[in-house]
Amino acid sequence: MELGEKVKYLRNKKKMTIKNMSELTGLSTGFISQFERGITTIDVKHLNKIAEILETDITTFFTTEHPLQPSVEQDIIVRGYLRPYIQHVNRVVHFNLGRFNDDLTMSPEYIEIMPNETKEVPAPYTHDGEEFLYVLEGVLTLSWGDQDIKLYAGDSAHFNSDYPHNWDNMSDVVTKVIIVHAPKSTN
Repeated sequence: MELGEKVKYLRNKKKMTIKNMSELTGLSTGFISQFERGITTIDVKHLNKIAEILETDITTFFTTEHPLQPSVEQDIIVRGYLRPYIQHVNRVVHFNLGRFNDDLTMSPEYIEIMPNETKEVPAPYTHDGEEFLYVLEGVLTLSWGDQDIKLYAGDSAHFNSDYPHNWDNMSDVVTKVIIVHAPKSTN
């Protein structure tokens, strides 16, 4: 997505018109329209002002980590080719399957867990909310209290997270899982 498209997306998300933006920046409506369509460029001073008005940091316009998408439809859709990468912790790669929206309570993720060389299930722990796991590929070992349960492709688990639990990949191949935390995980 181009710079102007990102500005337009954020402006629309704040339900702000081009006229509002013009009044707040001192730039003409025609200029703002042309900038958002990629017809003209903008200087850093005005881009900083726009970022301030949109209550964001100027770096938001240049980052690709969490792609901004330009339509109302895209406020609820995450395209596979634009799936935002969240983090890579130890041997687990997390991808967000939902929109970054503070109004929503679920946190759906697609994760890929690399094989565990030690073959030891991590210690169970508790947290608020509930958790849903669906194994797409590989074998996931769910530690549930003092039990270790293997989940295979097509298996799922849904539970209150206040019971001691954890999970890991004890196999020799990558395990792919859909996981949903509700409310959103703060980890």
